Amino acid sequence: MALFDLPLPELRSYRSPTPEPPGFDAFWSGTLASARRAATPAKVTEVSTPLRGITSYDVTFSGYAGQPVKAWLNRPAGATGPLPVVVEFIGYGGGRGLPIDWLLWASAGYAHLVMDTRGQGGSWRGGDTPDPDESGAGPSSPGFLTRGVLAPETMYYRRLYTDAARAVEVAAELPGVDASRLVVAGKSQGGALSLAAAGLVPEKVSAVASGVPFLCDIRRSVTITDSDPFHEVVRFLRANPHQASRVLATLDHIDVVHFAKRITAPAIVSVALMDAVCPPSGVFAAYNAIPAAKQIEVFEWDGHEGGRGFFDTAALEFVDDRLS
Repeated sequence: MALFDLPLPELRSYRSPTPEPPGFDAFWSGTLASARRAATPAKVTEVSTPLRGITSYDVTFSGYAGQPVKAWLNRPAGATGPLPVVVEFIGYGGGRGLPIDWLLWASAGYAHLVMDTRGQGGSWRGGDTPDPDESGAGPSSPGFLTRGVLAPETMYYRRLYTDAARAVEVAAELPGVDASRLVVAGKSQGGALSLAAAGLVPEKVSAVASGVPFLCDIRRSVTITDSDPFHEVVRFLRANPHQASRVLATLDHIDVVHFAKRITAPAIVSVALMDAVCPPSGVFAAYNAIPAAKQIEVFEWDGHEGGRGFFDTAALEFVDDRLS
C-alpha cells in the first residue's frame, strides 16, 4: 500500500470533525454501572505449562451484564512483592490462544492479564469466551463491526468495551499486583480497547501503550479505505442505504476519539503511514485528542504491522520510565 492519507505535517495537527454524541457519558456510565452490579468475584486458577520462567493462571471475570469473560494471567516465576500489571487486549478476530503466546510483558517483570475477546478467536489464536447477548441485534455484514449496529444499546462493541473496562477493574484487585501501576496495552482492535478502557476508567490507569489503534475517526475511516474491518460498514450500507444515518450515529458511540479525550494517563501510540486497515488520520485524530502527556511513534514505511518489535521496545521503555 502506498501513502494514501493526509501528508504527515497535516496529520500531526489533524482533528476529527465528528462531534461527541448526545448523552455519551450517561450511556457509558450506565452501562458500566449495570455491569458492576451484576459482577461476581473473579476466579483465578494456576495452570500447568512447559514455561519455567513464567507462572500462568486461567482467569474468569464478569464483563458486560455480568457475563463471564476468560483471560490469561502470566507472572514472572518466583516474583515477590506486588508487581505492576499490564492489561492487554487482542486484535480483530483473535482470541487469547495459549499462555505461551504472551511472554513479552511478563518477561519484562510485569504481571500480565490478557483479556479474551468475546465471540472472536475464529481467525487466529482460538478464543474461549462466547458472546451470548446477540438477541435483537438485527442484520450485519460478516465480521463484528456491524453487529447490532442499528442502535447503541445492541451494538457488539458496547459489550466489548465494557469487558475491557471491567478487565482493568478486576486486574487492580488481583492478588500480588500493584494497582497504582496499571498499564493498558494492545494493537489494532486491542489498541482501540486500550484507549477506550483508559477513557472509561481513567482513575485506574497509569500508562497506555496503543499500537495502530482501530475504531478511530470512524466516519472518515470508512470512506478512505477499502480494507476490512472498516469496509464491513460500506458493505452493510450498500445493502441498507436507508440506515446510513442510524448506523453512523451508533458508531459515534464507540469512536475512540471520544474516549481519548478522557484519558489522564501518559500514552504512547504507534501509527503506520501505509496502514490501510487503520488509516493514519484516524490514529492521529485519537492521539491528538489525548490531553495527557503522550508520545507517538511514526512508521513511514509500515502497513498494519505498525512498527513490530520497534514499537514493542519503545512501549516497554516508555512504560518503564513512566512507572518508575
